[in-house]
Amino acid sequence: MTDGKQKAGRAGMSRPHGQKSTAVVVAADAGGTFTDLLLLRGESLTALKVPSTPDDPSRAVLDGLRKLLGERTGGEELLLIHGTTVATNAVLERKGARVGLITNRGFEDVIEIGRQDRPQLYALVGSRLPPLVSRDDRHGISGRLDPDGREVEALEPDELARLGGELGAVESIAICLLHSYASDRHEEAVAAALTGRGDGDAAIGSGSRTVSVSSRILPEFREYERCSTTVVNAFVAPRMARYLTRLREGADAAEIRVMGSAGGALPLSRAVSEPVRTVLSGPAGGVAGALEHGRRVGRTRLLSFDMGGTSTDVSLVPDRLLTTREGSVGDQPVAIPLMDIHTVGAGGGSIARVDAGGALRVGPESAGAEPGPIGYGRGGTEVTVTDANLWLGRLRPDGFLGGTARLDRDAVREPLEALARELGTDPDAAAEGVIEVADATMERALRVISVERGVDPDDFHLFSFGGAGGLHAAELAGRLGAKGVLIPPDPGLASAWGMLAAPIVRDRTRTLLRSSDDAEAVADVALAIQEIERVGRAELEAEGLDPDSLSVTARIDARYRGQSWELEVPADGWVEAFHAQHEARYGYRREGAVVEAVTARVRVSAPGLSPPSTPSPDPEGTAEARADVRWRGRTLDTPIHWRGTLPTDAISGPALVLEYSSTLWVPPGWRVLRLEGELLELSPEP
Repeated sequence: MTDGKQKAGRAGMSRPHGQKSTAVVVAADAGGTFTDLLLLRGESLTALKVPSTPDDPSRAVLDGLRKLLGERTGGEELLLIHGTTVATNAVLERKGARVGLITNRGFEDVIEIGRQDRPQLYALVGSRLPPLVSRDDRHGISGRLDPDGREVEALEPDELARLGGELGAVESIAICLLHSYASDRHEEAVAAALTGRGDGDAAIGSGSRTVSVSSRILPEFREYERCSTTVVNAFVAPRMARYLTRLREGADAAEIRVMGSAGGALPLSRAVSEPVRTVLSGPAGGVAGALEHGRRVGRTRLLSFDMGGTSTDVSLVPDRLLTTREGSVGDQPVAIPLMDIHTVGAGGGSIARVDAGGALRVGPESAGAEPGPIGYGRGGTEVTVTDANLWLGRLRPDGFLGGTARLDRDAVREPLEALARELGTDPDAAAEGVIEVADATMERALRVISVERGVDPDDFHLFSFGGAGGLHAAELAGRLGAKGVLIPPDPGLASAWGMLAAPIVRDRTRTLLRSSDDAEAVADVALAIQEIERVGRAELEAEGLDPDSLSVTARIDARYRGQSWELEVPADGWVEAFHAQHEARYGYRREGAVVEAVTARVRVSAPGLSPPSTPSPDPEGTAEARADVRWRGRTLDTPIHWRGTLPTDAISGPALVLEYSSTLWVPPGWRVLRLEGELLELSPEP
């Protein structure tokens, strides 16, 4: 049994992810306002941000690849690592496939009944979104297994033969039968009948119906969560397959990997067959990168703070990445491992408005990539957080994207004056109000993942990234009482950098339901973990990865007998580990009580790359400059620095630090210091 102890080496720069020595690697993070790309060629990193194309995100990625790579030399192969929001947006916008659900007769409405939660607790007549599968597209069939996987009722061959025709015009099929976590033979038989082949998968770009099988995607008990996860997978699978087909054909890459929601890279084939594993694709890369950067400077207790154009993602990183299986996307439960990320609608593009009661509101509506903030000059008309920072002097019109683009401050004046009139104040105060409201929203999010979990921020650094994070980090760290702020090189591309550093993973699970009062339970749990590990290793080795480079982490979902929910603990000594974890979480332990091992979770991983931590070069001709920055009702004469020319000694605020993908605001009472690994540390003056 293992728990992350088997680790041998790191993938060398000359053989990234098992590629040939001539490979170049590009990480592409398709975000809301910009699509971020990082090119790793040898020991050199090149950064590029291009406007996102919401109608087809692949256009921005392919455009960025052409600009980055130009004419590729003969024999130079490309590895593309991609973070995508396609699956997420499909669920949020409800623009996925028409899904047919195959389940046991009498259980067709599990997907609608759910847990009978009330979304609006005090509403006399509550409402919730309808399920992703209409009632007419749910089909119950004969056949039944018991909880141990034994057959109670056989499948009807004639019924299976008719099933394909009865599904009508559905594009995608979800198969979820009772107790398939104990035995998959009924589900596999149904999949084979529908596809005419044993694997049940539709090939990428084949045009045939995609088939999602619950025992492959989530072989765990709890029917509703397993069914919901499988339906979400089926809902997004055709759209994801079409998207990745366009990307594969346009990129001319030797290999494409997609960032998974749990912090590891997935091969293209798995991203196509199990796209539900990509619903937090982009944000997961940022959190993985935050931990890797922190390790390089010996600071691994972090509050990850990613402020982009449309939202802010925060995550607790207490020396390791935390995942959850209680996540949801668009009110749809998704029980696969997800990075434990909390998201709020406060980003650079969040729109400010005055509500019916006269109060200033910021977000969650966003100007997005099109038209974007007013200052971008693309037709935006509503004041955003970015516009407020531009008006206050914290964003420099001539310093945007390393001076390659210019912001229009004058265009902000009239809309901001109109907002100020509604508030009964002047434009400067209105702009500061927009920043204050956005900061309050982000502070609440950071407290959700720290204080509300019993974690004191005083022992953590705020790890700030995203294009807008540096403009707000000091204020938020001060409110939280954090140790300070860490800012990576090119923070606006930190999620793409994290994709380069992220491991290649296989996450496998198996429901056990074994009790500690059973003399054979410990041995049976150990045997199950070994079997799952063997499967995960075989899959990664089949991709050409070095067996000696693989590491294994095994954990157990455990509970006291009679409890409804579990705690995740290390597999080694899982009984005592559960007692200790229960006491830490709830303040007591029940010595002598029976502990159940509910689910085994095994991650087999290969190390990612070790990209350099170097910021983009400063633009030519940069010289010392100064700016008037509005802060707390005062105008401050503020020096402007480019990141590459920062001295080794600490610089005290007020100051602005500019670089290609972001701007750092150092307010009075704070100082910024360059650390090893090119990170910056922002801390209160002693």
